[in-house]
Amino acid sequence: MNIYSRKQKWKFILFVIAFLIGIASLTYTNILVGKLAEEERKSVELWAKANRELSKSDLEDDVSFIYEVIIRNKTIPVILTDENYNILNSRNLDEEKSLLDSTITGAKVYQTNLRYLEEQLAVMRSSNEPIEISWLDGNRNYIFYKDSILLQKLMYYPFIQLGVIFLFILVSYYAFSSSRKAEQNQVWLGMSKETAHQLGTPISSLIAWVEYLKLKDTNPDIIQEMQKDVSRLEMITERFSKIGSSPVLSNHNIYTILYDSIKYLKTRTSYEVEYRFSWDSQDETIVPLNAALFEWVIENICKNAVDAMDGKGSITIHVLNQMQFIYIDITDTGKGIAKSKFKTIFQPGYTTKSRGWGLGLSLSKRIIENYHDGKIFVKESHPDKGSTIRIVLKKGNGTTLSA
Repeated sequence: MNIYSRKQKWKFILFVIAFLIGIASLTYTNILVGKLAEEERKSVELWAKANRELSKSDLEDDVSFIYEVIIRNKTIPVILTDENYNILNSRNLDEEKSLLDSTITGAKVYQTNLRYLEEQLAVMRSSNEPIEISWLDGNRNYIFYKDSILLQKLMYYPFIQLGVIFLFILVSYYAFSSSRKAEQNQVWLGMSKETAHQLGTPISSLIAWVEYLKLKDTNPDIIQEMQKDVSRLEMITERFSKIGSSPVLSNHNIYTILYDSIKYLKTRTSYEVEYRFSWDSQDETIVPLNAALFEWVIENICKNAVDAMDGKGSITIHVLNQMQFIYIDITDTGKGIAKSKFKTIFQPGYTTKSRGWGLGLSLSKRIIENYHDGKIFVKESHPDKGSTIRIVLKKGNGTTLSA
């Protein structure tokens, strides 16, 4: 299991744990809500019973306890209606909305806001079964009620709690990712600078040996090939030295850059790999690039394509020239990429090879998106048929600096 797979596994485990905590909290709170709702209904039934007993009592009876039961309901909103659902009384509703004030001869007079009470009655009828009060004369009243403010808050509490939990996880994940990316950047920078520094000494030595061989009348073809490889090493050193700093972009003919990159790869790739060029026009098209870094991207993509084809197949470079952007599609005839891995392949550490760091495409993404303000992504892929990786770059103005 590679580094990226391990990270994905831990992310999944943390997500499952957070989900289980949220479900447990939601379940427990719902149990509490159910119990509290049951207690509130008992309170309303007791309130109804007190009203019923009050109607049976004579004026001489001690009804102080019954009155106490009625007035103690200070939390549960209730509405009392007759058998035709005409509103007779209400309790614990919003006082400001329950009453309308009007001015008559300079004095404020408060009237019942029937529209508001009817709206609340409709809510109560849809929320809970009413409690019936049967009087001695055969008439019936109904008590409608809805959950108290406390119960309503408690019902929403688990969802708020879940939101807070997931917000905390999101913020923590973002902070962790930012810290990890900053750490990665420092590692990239340190490794790149050290690599460039370490390559400097053997390259200088190789240059001296090439000059020495020239003096010894060595075969010019051998010297020429050696010079090519030394120049290549110098370019690689330059690439690593630019990681972590803002590279200078210059105007280049995109077709020339692509052709030169593929020309170098051809001589160092299996003869069973065929490179094909396909673009609408071979006219000069100017794109602001850092040539050394951009060629590195093309090499990384093509090398991955060669690995996907097991060293046998074709790679097609297609260029689509638009008004403001230029699209470069690199298509291979390899094994293909699973759709779930379209973004994963650009993550540091992801690789399908037994040997390798999984850094090539990650570096390519960094170079294209961070340094060239472009985009790189998997355009399409089909199992055992191949894949297409697309690069999108902004076109520039002016004349080319490359040959």
